[in-house]
Amino acid sequence: MTTPRPFIANGLATLIGSLPVADHREALRIIFAHTPDVPLWPQLPMNPKEGMLNQFIEGFPGVVEEGDRTYFNIHTEHFPTDQLAFFEQYLAAMESPEALNASPFAVSKERARGLYELLAVAKEQPAINALKGQITGPFTLLTGLMDENKRLGYYEPAIHEVVVKGLSLKAAWQAQFLGQLGTPAIVFIDEPALAGLGSSSFITMSLDEIRQDLTEVIEAVHQSGGLAGIHVCANTDWEFLLSLPLDILSFDAYSFFDRLTVCKEQLHAFLDRGGILAWGIVPTSEKERIDQESATSLVARWQHQAGQLVNAGWDKAALLRQALITPSCGTGSLPLPYATKVLELTRDVSASLRATYLNL
Repeated sequence: MTTPRPFIANGLATLIGSLPVADHREALRIIFAHTPDVPLWPQLPMNPKEGMLNQFIEGFPGVVEEGDRTYFNIHTEHFPTDQLAFFEQYLAAMESPEALNASPFAVSKERARGLYELLAVAKEQPAINALKGQITGPFTLLTGLMDENKRLGYYEPAIHEVVVKGLSLKAAWQAQFLGQLGTPAIVFIDEPALAGLGSSSFITMSLDEIRQDLTEVIEAVHQSGGLAGIHVCANTDWEFLLSLPLDILSFDAYSFFDRLTVCKEQLHAFLDRGGILAWGIVPTSEKERIDQESATSLVARWQHQAGQLVNAGWDKAALLRQALITPSCGTGSLPLPYATKVLELTRDVSASLRATYLNL
């Protein structure tokens, strides 16, 4: 595999996962029309296999998909045999990373056709700065996946280990797959459930264990030559996330920037070590917000936010050099006209900021 060239964010625009269309090629046409520098592969929620719980569980022992229901069941005759086979495959892939592409940890076209289509289109686009992918995070999957008695997978050791190790190698495979053109590969770990950290629902969960799980996935991406990011589309324990070995922190800057700035010291330390902020400045959660915003208003919003992070070592130009401009979350649940406006705003805000601060 060709060694990817270094990636410099420089205020480029990229997206977060989902789009409200049914055809992957049409989705990619829209993506390249708005974010050609850092295109991503589209997740299309209209396909049930591309839902957050289903897209990356293929091949996991104990996980059952029955119609619209997805759950785990380890109390079957074949689970011990399936579990043993899974870990044998895991160890074989760990010993020979070059074999990942032919392993059960490769994500199939049935689950992620957009990933394969992205690579086919990208081969004809030589000016790409990076290719972006995404994977459901272990915390979100383990707190969304339950057994028949509504017990969370997080609390079942056998399922917990399968999910963390399985997602780690699926993330590693994706970084390899996206990086095969010699273009930097970015893999975002989507962790919406981390918004619940500190709540009564998750009070028995250990931050150290969550850190260990996330670090395992992050390091798997790094070992495959990729950049690892985490995306959380609500408020969370930002100090905890900034302590992880991340390359990119993706956050909803439109609604939660003030919560992040509480950790200003940790945020500057993250930037000092080369970290990138995926600045989710374009709203996606409410149609009224999308209607009322323009590129001009959002550029002013970014300038105000960036002004709160300026210090002796970081001016706005330096901050933008280590930032991506993104929507606050995916657009898969929006009507297409609203999703299109979100993409237009993302493109235009990025272009305006790059012209103003970086002369690009």
